[in-house]
Amino acid sequence: MLGEKYYSVRMRASQHGSHEKGGKHISGGERLITFSGLNQAVNDLLHKGLSHSRGTPDFMQIQFEGINEPIRSIHPLPVETNEVDTAEKGQALARELLKKADIPENMIDKAFLDIAAYSEVRGAVLFDIRSGKRIDDRNEKGVRVSRIDWPEPDFHQWASEHGMAANSRIKEALAIAAKVCEHPNIMAELCWSDDPDYITGYVAGKKMGYQRITKMKDAGDESGCRIFFVDGFIDTDSCINFLEKQPVLIQREEKR
Repeated sequence: MLGEKYYSVRMRASQHGSHEKGGKHISGGERLITFSGLNQAVNDLLHKGLSHSRGTPDFMQIQFEGINEPIRSIHPLPVETNEVDTAEKGQALARELLKKADIPENMIDKAFLDIAAYSEVRGAVLFDIRSGKRIDDRNEKGVRVSRIDWPEPDFHQWASEHGMAANSRIKEALAIAAKVCEHPNIMAELCWSDDPDYITGYVAGKKMGYQRITKMKDAGDESGCRIFFVDGFIDTDSCINFLEKQPVLIQREEKR
């Protein structure tokens, strides 16, 4: 399968004009697909952009390009679900999980203080655990984890084996987290959606895997969060290039 020609398909949608003209971000999506799947991938992303709970877009861009670089295959992270009944408990648990990922407590406090300032960033921010500063220099655009996918048959088989709902939201989140944690200098990821109807978030790391937290914000809240906690000695340009340009497909580990 990896010998076939692949294409990166990307969608972004906004309201009141494009993102560059100050439009409100509505939705984004990403697929890595062979030529035979392009039509379905474009239709799926079109539907996603037009049916998002953040609103109806008046600007949408869907583009695809051929992949010429070698595609890396990686395994999904182990998944654990943590049930909480309030956003406060969810965020408190996220702090504890970040400590287990060896993020200093004072840096966790600083990151949480800055979350409101990061809420309008369309992608992720790179947060330096040594200086307590954002180091990606991408402003509102942030870092977009791209050229990533999990082929449907393999994902559905994984979901069946793990008793997980086989929906596109979970697939996308797990794929992104796996690629992020593959980078040697990213210690952990903290994420929850800007979708007002989706309150589940997660903390992910190499040691702990993918830790789902069932409530990270209150329903109706359109603010999201995606922070990558990185070592201060990181080569920032190389890290961003990996996250945005390295083609990666997720493949479950075969049971023996």
